[in-house]
Amino acid sequence: MRILAVETALGACSVALLDGEKILAHRFEEMARGHAEALAPMVEAAMVEAGAPFSALDRLAVTTGPGTFTGQRVGLAFMRGLRVALKKPLTGVTTLEAMAAAAQSPRVAAIHDARRDEAYLLLREKDEIILAPAVMPFAEAVEKIRAFGSCMLVGSGAPMAHDRLSGDFILSDIRQPDALWVARLALRQPVSDAVPAPLYLRAPDAKLPA
Repeated sequence: MRILAVETALGACSVALLDGEKILAHRFEEMARGHAEALAPMVEAAMVEAGAPFSALDRLAVTTGPGTFTGQRVGLAFMRGLRVALKKPLTGVTTLEAMAAAAQSPRVAAIHDARRDEAYLLLREKDEIILAPAVMPFAEAVEKIRAFGSCMLVGSGAPMAHDRLSGDFILSDIRQPDALWVARLALRQPVSDAVPAPLYLRAPDAKLPA
């Protein structure tokens, strides 16, 4: 089962091509902007490295958010286009789920700095999502993690949250989602003909003129 996954929703751009559990190609680069320009060349490089034509793919995967408005659209638009061209199923995975999976820990809090003193938060215990992706004041997110109890912290908000927490909370080095874990999570999900939609947890900053 060959799957191509991409991730552009937050502060990195990444591509992964897997054949089951085997990694055929993987690219990851942290970047605050420029995802639209970087994605296609990264995908092409990954396919060349793997020596695989696009026709050999069985599935596609992409992050749906939460993330930046532009970043979310870049990955989704690119993979939706491949879905139509290749007639292959496309699976959506949230950015917080991907970071939580990368921790490989039984209890994880994925907390990403959403700016404006807010955070995106997900809580996971083993394979169960205790708190689905949500946006809230950063201080409230820290209190939810405190109530959740001992766990590993991932995401760009993890260092700040760790500073405010006491007890057995482990700070990981995971700050951004990676397409490698997007692919691995997607392979565990059933194939669907549904088209993934962007996950927006708050209204966009831009406002239409009255």
